[in-house]
Amino acid sequence: MREPAEIECWLTDMDGVLVREDHEIPGAGDLIQRWVDTSRRFLVLTNNSIFTQRDLAARLVATGLTIPEENIWTSALATARFLADQHPGARLFVIGEAGLTTALHEAGFILTDSSPDYVVLGETRNYSFEAITKAIRFIESGARFICTNPDATGPSPQGPLPATGSVAALIKAATGGREPYVVGKPNPMMFRSALNRIEAHSETTAMIGDRMDTDMVAGIEAGLLTVLVLSGITRREDIDLYPYRPNIVLDSVNDLLPLLSTP
Repeated sequence: MREPAEIECWLTDMDGVLVREDHEIPGAGDLIQRWVDTSRRFLVLTNNSIFTQRDLAARLVATGLTIPEENIWTSALATARFLADQHPGARLFVIGEAGLTTALHEAGFILTDSSPDYVVLGETRNYSFEAITKAIRFIESGARFICTNPDATGPSPQGPLPATGSVAALIKAATGGREPYVVGKPNPMMFRSALNRIEAHSETTAMIGDRMDTDMVAGIEAGLLTVLVLSGITRREDIDLYPYRPNIVLDSVNDLLPLLSTP
């Protein structure tokens, strides 16, 4: 098995790995600094398509973590990259926030509510019944259906909120079963776009995450060294519920530091 000290490039989830409830997880800042000191290429991955890279960098600063915006990779950016490869300049009907619309605008797409080639569904805190109805009708008229990520719910101080996956299921049901193509984790597409972003190779790249059903399975399928941390969603007893296992299991990223190469 590859050892962490041999890894040249790192991908890491954000929530549950680096931050939890708007606070830095102990060791996260030291880990980022170690990567900087040893000239390791890295990206922070998130399925959240609401925020731009700049927004997320500012939110991380508020938790105590300083991460350059170019080191953040979102499902919105991965979706824009995927569509740019598939259909440059396509007409898109988009449901989502600034993180998604900015990524698509910067990739050269036309956002419209007239005869779109694609319906692109992302996350928003204000899903509009009118917009969802338009999406359903566009898909029934032949528009292809893209979804930034499969997460069914998102967190809030009051409890779970319906998220992209839930709304995608509604649209699927209303269109007679039209399945969206989902770009974000656990689709390895998200990981491959991230690898391309930092010119990394799967043989010398690792993925750190806190979820078996997204981070770990996608990392395994992409051929990466997988590191599961127990500081987020997954508990140690949950691991045996899955037919696959991560390469390394640690309590938190703080336990990863002694395994890395020194400056």
